[in-house]
Amino acid sequence: MARRGGEVQEIRPGDVVYIEPGEEHWHGAAPDRFMAHVAMHEADGNGQVVTWLEHVTDEEYRA
Repeated sequence: MARRGGEVQEIRPGDVVYIEPGEEHWHGAAPDRFMAHVAMHEADGNGQVVTWLEHVTDEEYRA
């Protein structure tokens, strides 16, 4: 997992990560691993639950 402009944070089974509202982040598996996660989202005042941004490129992922 990484926050926009931040360092990569390794997440292990059972870890809990809290992302602040509006904080841009991405997550994915290592090249030799798979990943599954459960996410809980709270709707904002307009009823919007999540805002999807652009996909992370392979170059961004590897950086």
